[in-house]
Amino acid sequence: MIRQQLAEWVQQAALAAREAGALAFETLPEFEIETPRNPEFGDYATNLAMVLARQVRRNPREVAEIIRQHLPQATHAWIERVEVAGAGFLNFYLKPSWAGEVVRHILTQGERYGNLTLGAGKRVLVEFVSANPTGPLTLGHGRNAAVGDSLARILEAAGYQVEREFYINDGENSTQIRNFALSVLTRYKQLLGEPVEMPEDGYHGEYVKEIAQSIREQHGDSFAEGDPETVLKRFEQIAKQQMLAEQERDLADFGVRFDRWFSEQGLYDAGKVEETLNLLRERGYAYEHEGALWLKSTAFGDEKDRVLVRANGLPTYLAADVAYHRDKYERGYDLLINLWGADHHGYVARMKAAVAALGYDPDRLHILIYQLVNLFRGTEPVRMSKRAGEFITLREVIDEIGVDALRFFYLLRSHDSTLDIDIELAKEQSEKNPVFYVQYAHARICSIERTAAERGVPMPDWATTDLSVLTHPAEHALIKRLADLPDEIALAARHDAPHRLTAYALDVARAFHGFYTECRVLGAEPPLQAARLLLAQATRFVLARALGLLGVSAPERMEREESVE
Repeated sequence: MIRQQLAEWVQQAALAAREAGALAFETLPEFEIETPRNPEFGDYATNLAMVLARQVRRNPREVAEIIRQHLPQATHAWIERVEVAGAGFLNFYLKPSWAGEVVRHILTQGERYGNLTLGAGKRVLVEFVSANPTGPLTLGHGRNAAVGDSLARILEAAGYQVEREFYINDGENSTQIRNFALSVLTRYKQLLGEPVEMPEDGYHGEYVKEIAQSIREQHGDSFAEGDPETVLKRFEQIAKQQMLAEQERDLADFGVRFDRWFSEQGLYDAGKVEETLNLLRERGYAYEHEGALWLKSTAFGDEKDRVLVRANGLPTYLAADVAYHRDKYERGYDLLINLWGADHHGYVARMKAAVAALGYDPDRLHILIYQLVNLFRGTEPVRMSKRAGEFITLREVIDEIGVDALRFFYLLRSHDSTLDIDIELAKEQSEKNPVFYVQYAHARICSIERTAAERGVPMPDWATTDLSVLTHPAEHALIKRLADLPDEIALAARHDAPHRLTAYALDVARAFHGFYTECRVLGAEPPLQAARLLLAQATRFVLARALGLLGVSAPERMEREESVE
């Protein structure tokens, strides 16, 4: 809110200076509005003069002074003074009245506080998770789900029209699905007493036995005889359906729902894969070589051309993926976001090349690569799952530490950095646990409000209460963070960075706990008590909103709830 407004004013000042002939530049460089660590240097500061100085070939302090002189009159509503400092910073000092106005604005907006028009009129498709239907969702899929769902929520808050999509890798030529079905069929035969060995590249987790057992319970020994290929195809259908149903249940329990489950096989059935290959041929970006069909991806910067259809006539995964992305573009979205695992990093260039070869703008496709997740119990790594065998399932971790803790921990770091999660810390009911720390701040405010009601203290009217009495440094520190929510949502939306909201929620909780320690709420002088009650309420709104964008609940009561006297 304040950062965004200051950025607009500073930009207006620089452009006004150019119009007046005081500065000569073509385009404004990127600049920052930051909060100085030392309050003596103002409430906010900008480095615009310093990054612009090279372009205008002037001393940064001179540039800063010129910008200061051209600041619009509107700044006088909030800004008490602006000073040039250091190597060329512009430091902004807010008027004492700004704090109360921020609180009043938040209370006026209520649950709508933070909503933006940044993406008004724009449609976004977020495709995430898209796990193979050959096993339970893993710990890694959970990170994909948390990041994708939170990003979708943030984009919606920023004004975008967002759709969530899960791409089902269910092509009938899938080697993985065939091996999965063969593994289930083998376990089924073993249950019937047949001495058959598991395939060398089969799936060995307990979940394979569970599916085989469920098939036996539903169908008895009816699959013991019959054409082997027909039986295997039937097992592909049954096993795939059961696995998808389990994945959908786990995601729903994790607070993630999709608007559309898009089938790869549906692309083949509708003839869209062949259509796409023909279009690439027509555009001159698909060619035959040694019996295979190749994508001329090197024409768009890829390191080598890629096979679309093998010499044996079977399409590669890339063929369907290109057809899928063509379908996405044809649906008319302004922005496409894919969230892929680290093992897909090498796939980015070929997919960008493919959409460019089809004549679409590759810049409308954002591909986010999330890194690995390591699970620890204290200092001991957790590597194996009893049910899945080779990997840890999302369901197991949800059952042990809960949805709130897991989603929050997934979002503690940027998706492109490796993440370590300590199960013991995530379960700890103390301020060492970051999700507990934030939720406890919300619960503490609810406790204050309940205690006020028990004492017969009504919630003050925000429209008439004097908020100018909020002058304590701890109050101002908290209010400044509350004012930042719209800016944090905008930054998270622009940079595909939901982890910004996790850091922000922690900052707000930290500022509130500091305020709570320094400033008595109930029992203060009546004007101050009223103002502080409203400040606490505004903080509750902001914490609930930030947690909601992360897919985390905002509890009203927690075990460590303390007396507020």
